[in-house]
Amino acid sequence: MKNIFFCFVIGILLSSNLLAQNQEIDSTNVVGLSEVIVIGKTNLKNRKQVKPLSTIDDYLEESSKVTMIKRGNYAWEAAMNNMLSERLSVTIDGMQIFGACTDKMDPITSYVDVSNLSEVKITSGQQGSENGATIGGSIDLKIQKNDFKKEEFNAGVDLGYETNSNARIISSEINYSNAKFFTNVDGIYRKSDNYSAGNDEEILFSQFEKYNISGVAGVKTGKNGALIGSVIYDKATDVGYPALPMDVSLAEALIASLSYEIDSVNAFINKWETKVYANTISHVMDDTKRPDVPIHMDMPGWSDTYGFYSKIYAKKSNHNLLFNFNGYYNKSLAEMTMYSNDPNENSMFMLTWPDVRTVYSGIYGEDAITLANNKALKFSGRFGFQHATVADEFGLNSLRIFYPDLEDTDSRFIFNLSSEFKLNIKKTSLLFNVGYGERAPSVTEAYGFYLYNSFDNYDYIGNPYLKNEKSLEFNTSINHSTSKLKIGAEASFFYISDYIIGKTDPNLTQMTIGADGVRVYTALDYATIFNTGLSARYKLIPGWTLNGFMGYSIGKDNNSNNLPLISPFSYKAAVQFKKNLFDAEINMNGAGEQKNYSNYFGENKTDAYAILNINASYNFYLNSQKVYLKTGIENLLDEYYSTFADWNNIPRMGRNFFINVSYTIR
Repeated sequence: MKNIFFCFVIGILLSSNLLAQNQEIDSTNVVGLSEVIVIGKTNLKNRKQVKPLSTIDDYLEESSKVTMIKRGNYAWEAAMNNMLSERLSVTIDGMQIFGACTDKMDPITSYVDVSNLSEVKITSGQQGSENGATIGGSIDLKIQKNDFKKEEFNAGVDLGYETNSNARIISSEINYSNAKFFTNVDGIYRKSDNYSAGNDEEILFSQFEKYNISGVAGVKTGKNGALIGSVIYDKATDVGYPALPMDVSLAEALIASLSYEIDSVNAFINKWETKVYANTISHVMDDTKRPDVPIHMDMPGWSDTYGFYSKIYAKKSNHNLLFNFNGYYNKSLAEMTMYSNDPNENSMFMLTWPDVRTVYSGIYGEDAITLANNKALKFSGRFGFQHATVADEFGLNSLRIFYPDLEDTDSRFIFNLSSEFKLNIKKTSLLFNVGYGERAPSVTEAYGFYLYNSFDNYDYIGNPYLKNEKSLEFNTSINHSTSKLKIGAEASFFYISDYIIGKTDPNLTQMTIGADGVRVYTALDYATIFNTGLSARYKLIPGWTLNGFMGYSIGKDNNSNNLPLISPFSYKAAVQFKKNLFDAEINMNGAGEQKNYSNYFGENKTDAYAILNINASYNFYLNSQKVYLKTGIENLLDEYYSTFADWNNIPRMGRNFFINVSYTIR
């Protein structure tokens, strides 16, 4: 604890002396503990993102608050404040969606694409509890939609190609709007072969193929009211996961919603939005293309969610208010069939998620108060109730092998609270935040049945008697801005009670061939996570800008053991040039050696690395037509490396040439 406190103080003291990347550059705007990453194609020429047709994973990785856990070349898992997805609230336009894979091969972000979205809102810690309970923060993927305005039509086609992995990308969209109606229709197709790491080493089973189509339409129902519907269909096939023992033959999602919005309801309520939604996900793990499989397995999973929310935005004097009443019903079911190599032996069947039905309802309130003398306060809180039922008798009886008195239902209350104070002094702003949050155990943590984790080589069993995980957090930041220089520092500290993690049970026998044993989810007394970051942006001369970022994190359990998947010292630096319709950039990102790793959970030391990238772009305008061209080279020096976030040390992509062309007509 003393070491962590010392690091916290040092991080604040150094903030006036060290330079790093400022988040407020072009596509990113920071407000308090939030960060907004713009994706919409109308902002192509102002984008910070290196490749316009990057995946959502690439966009998220540009955030200073988010790291991506990679198990292959597709469907990376987002982590925030060095906490994985169980401790985050990840939504699509405020809608709750839950993956259908017990091995996290289908994070929520994998079921949308850049063609669907206008922006991603990333909110740290308890200020991210607007759409659901959280410990580490929230990621809300905002669907792209037009507004009601004068008659306007535009259409576009985007093409992309990358030499490493032979990746082919094609995207198109059509948009129309007038004062009473709008519609957006888009689609994108991606196909990638195996990629190569540095030194031209092919990474087998890293291929994937995916297409995504979506549509949004809105119609005015009166002077201030509008009815808006949306649908997204996403399907990925032949997805390889080189860091895992299985691949995916199908990952499919259908996401639909219908909302009613009314503006200027009265003098108090500025806007009232109510949405109902439904989504269904199917996911099939597959090992038929792997050589020398000791025993063939089928592992399908399904997740269906039905929900609603009703949000009210209001203003009274110097109070800006937000209320969100929401709820959902989720059904999660996963199974595994193991086929014996001996035709005389029967196959073995088990439910790895025993048809868990979860009902949640909650209310969120927020009050942002503007005070005199450049001061502001913000208070927010969420109160929720969750009820879970194990609906399958076979699955319930399987869990009763370990928990003989287990009931088929579980109910619990969940609380989240946050307060923030912000002070502006001339060109400097200071922010202080304290929060308290809870989360219920995930379906895997509470009811998982013999789930194999290839990271530490153990089978995992859930624990339905786990308490809510609880977090007390402290955040602070300082930012200074002049006409040429923007510099900032931030730090956060999380004290997490009843920290959920797996512990070895020597009395249990593993199910997976070659596994080292069985671990049962349990709760530590507490764990601590400390994060700090320093950022800056400096305008050298007209057209030239220097950006930089450096960050450091440390995570410990109550016995001072290292927590897994905690980022080491990392940094980014970039020099950008922009003149008229041309811009270019050379950037470097890297990390120090990962020394604070967790042997217990299968981690090992990762070496320091530094990666160099270059890119350039140009806009062409021909009357109502626009052509945007961007090209570049990633990992210019063909470095062979892996990071702390690469599952089982799977190496990252080597040198990669890319080109993106976008054509728009209005």
